[in-house]
Amino acid sequence: MTTDTDTAWGTVAVTGATGKQGAATARRLLAGGRAVRALVRDPAAPAAVALADAGAELVRADFDEPSSLAPALAGTTALFAVPPVAYGPKGTDQELEFTRGRALADAAAAVGVRQVVFTGVASTSGAAFAAPGKRRIEQYLRERFPLVTVLRPVRFMTNYLGTTGVGLDGIVDGVHRHLFTPHDSLQVIALEDIAEFAALAFEQPERFAGRTLELAGDDLTPVEAAAAISTAIGLPVRYDYVTHEEATALNPDFAEIRQQWAAGHRWHADIEALRVIHPGLRTLADWLAETGAAALRARLLDTP
Repeated sequence: MTTDTDTAWGTVAVTGATGKQGAATARRLLAGGRAVRALVRDPAAPAAVALADAGAELVRADFDEPSSLAPALAGTTALFAVPPVAYGPKGTDQELEFTRGRALADAAAAVGVRQVVFTGVASTSGAAFAAPGKRRIEQYLRERFPLVTVLRPVRFMTNYLGTTGVGLDGIVDGVHRHLFTPHDSLQVIALEDIAEFAALAFEQPERFAGRTLELAGDDLTPVEAAAAISTAIGLPVRYDYVTHEEATALNPDFAEIRQQWAAGHRWHADIEALRVIHPGLRTLADWLAETGAAALRARLLDTP
């Protein structure tokens, strides 16, 4: 029988290991001496090879091939779950996202995994970022496993480096464009801190079981963030608030988020309480000083 002590020291399976949160968490766990099994679609991909070089065990698995999941998870005691977002012609496919999450949960339960740390998206008081597919996965996990911790991070600080296929974020020609009202607070989080909270949950399963943590590390307006980035990198950066028409043209979901945000629905992580749990919680200035400014300068100066 697997005990909670075994859970705290056994191998952690990590999905999304070649993505942002999965890679950061896998590396944090490896740095702490924890065995990590990374579930990847292509073990030969550069990001997967880099994880193997860092000490992770690579196993091929695919959410859309449910039969591949249980063999990939066999022998692990804990799971860091990042089901990939599914997109369809009308935006996010919430049903497919839940189907993938349920398949992962069923496979993990079948092989005896006891602890799951699931990372989704932060909540607001309205429909913005409601993420019904992720919320359904959260509930399904709570019904299947004795030790479940839910992380709900806000916007990543690394999004200032750009996000693929979105049409927003990043800094182009000295301009950061987004959906958020320019002079209202916007919470952000460093990927390394998401990984830190995940590691704490794996190290102390009983302490964090049943908890949902809304995660943020700083709270500043988009205009303030642009000014801080400009100072840190030594290049002018300004913020541009996209219009409703521009958001609609990019994606109808974006237009809804913009409208909800403008109506005052905000993320609400308690940053000071989080800092009690994790005293090293990073501000935007911390992230810029550590790695962000150098990465931004390199990207901006390499862009024609």
